[in-house]
Amino acid sequence: MFKVASIQLWMGEEDKSRRMDRVESLLDQAIGADLVILPEIWNIGYFSFDVYSKESETVSGETARRMSRKAKEHGFYLHAGSFVEEEDGKLFNTSLLFDPEGKLIARYRKIHLFGYGSQESRILSSGSEVVVVETPLGKIGMCTCYDLRFPELFRRMLDKGAELFLVASGWPYPRLEHWLMFNRIRAIENSSFLISSNCAGKNRGIQFCGHSMIVNPWGTILASGGDEECILRAEIDLEKVSTVRREFPAVRDRVLY
Repeated sequence: MFKVASIQLWMGEEDKSRRMDRVESLLDQAIGADLVILPEIWNIGYFSFDVYSKESETVSGETARRMSRKAKEHGFYLHAGSFVEEEDGKLFNTSLLFDPEGKLIARYRKIHLFGYGSQESRILSSGSEVVVVETPLGKIGMCTCYDLRFPELFRRMLDKGAELFLVASGWPYPRLEHWLMFNRIRAIENSSFLISSNCAGKNRGIQFCGHSMIVNPWGTILASGGDEECILRAEIDLEKVSTVRREFPAVRDRVLY
């Protein structure tokens, strides 16, 4: 059994530095959690496509350094949301996972880039690696926003041993109903826990839908946010994954791969 927290961040038009300070303050409020997750491209705002290149960073840049320090300061695992990463002239939508010592233990580059009404797929390069990291808490799979629409990715994470999915998102309000369904569906169909962290508020005039959630392997919502900034908390026991998979063996009964 361990404690988790999902930070649903209110997005306004504040600058990157002020938002970073505010996120650090929210992380201070998450003390007591063993695992914390932040949203997608929270430091500049997902829809700020015009500054993606200018505000891109490396995995040793300011955002990563400050998040690493917070993980170490509070002794929790921190999925630091995602940021625009630059490497060898390419840009990626990259999520980092730090351990309680502040060490970077996993990097996930978003595989499914959004193109509908978005410039993400034009500006960024897709990742190619399905990431599942083994920790003392359990085996954690990482994905980002639009990835939630692709069950194949979750099956790949499942086949790599994932018991818990972490989803950093910047999901917009017009597709709220899809968001609410996909969070539960991905947990149910893979008999796994799922924790999502979405943005609230607006970025470049586009409304985020909030409603971050923590879902158990049976699809029960353990905690859910609304439209405002909040910190969701729950206790989860990954033994529940084994129990559900044993008592209702849909994962075992798969035929098509």
